[in-house]
Amino acid sequence: MQRQLMDDQDLSGLVRDALGAGRRVVAVDRLRGGSRKGVYRVRLDGGRTPSVIVYNWAATESFWPGARETDPADPFTPASGLVPFLAARRSLDGLGARVPRVLLTDDTRRRFPADVAVVEDIPGGTLEALFETDPGRAAQSLARLAETVEVMHRHPGDRYGRVDLLERHRPGSEVPCERRVLDRALRDLEEAAGRDGRIAAAEAALRDRLRELADRVDLRRRYGLIHGELGPDHVLVDADRHPVLIDIEGLMYFDVEWEHVFLRLRFGGHYTALARPGLDPRRLDLYALAMRLSLVAGPLRLLDGDFPDRAFLKRIAEHNTGAALALLP
Repeated sequence: MQRQLMDDQDLSGLVRDALGAGRRVVAVDRLRGGSRKGVYRVRLDGGRTPSVIVYNWAATESFWPGARETDPADPFTPASGLVPFLAARRSLDGLGARVPRVLLTDDTRRRFPADVAVVEDIPGGTLEALFETDPGRAAQSLARLAETVEVMHRHPGDRYGRVDLLERHRPGSEVPCERRVLDRALRDLEEAAGRDGRIAAAEAALRDRLRELADRVDLRRRYGLIHGELGPDHVLVDADRHPVLIDIEGLMYFDVEWEHVFLRLRFGGHYTALARPGLDPRRLDLYALAMRLSLVAGPLRLLDGDFPDRAFLKRIAEHNTGAALALLP
């Protein structure tokens, strides 16, 4: 697919509309790491706003080679575009969670042939980087992040699903969360087995283990608000050391154990600050194996496309292959 990236003219027009005439673009960096939207840092001359971030949800910015999930009731169906972004922002802002300020949004396709947004640039970098460069400051931000996560997870919902769909009163799914995770994990297992010989050799044992773990989980009908992919790379730190959540389009009501499995995986030794009592150990066991299989199948699928950092994807798939196999009894 020919990628139609934003150029200086596109970005200059958006910045003028967001900040007013007279602001001149002096440099543009397309930030790496995102796989479903384009993220651009636009540097400006003069003024109190030295730079802004532009989100571009054009299909040509996505590195995923094809859509796999299409069921709108499935919260894991990929979220992309201005509607889920703004719905997530409203929900988080209402709970006091810090997200970048929005300066302009446009889904009319008049400025650019895709959904776009101009948002505040957070100059402090990611929490992930801060762990290495300034551990003391990172610890303060991590403590505040723990408070934010606790508020989100304790915000109750009696239906699960992405917040933008629930906001539009879409009917909730009758499939329990644990069954939804099991079905997804079985698909991930099948896909991973077709791409990796070690997973293929253990496919039957992994399938049996997933079903065994799912059978142990009791039904639940109350859910918490989760980010879905809350790693330290999706947390920026502002000048006041507050954590700022980004990549929020997938915000959903779901079992909070799903988030805690991801938090534990991505924060490693820093997870202790985010841990909480009262989590269901049986859900954690099922979701841990399901998460590992997702982190094998997803990166291997991305390798079918032209994602630029292919070595990074291979490392993720390799690490999680070993971790998934280690979870077999």
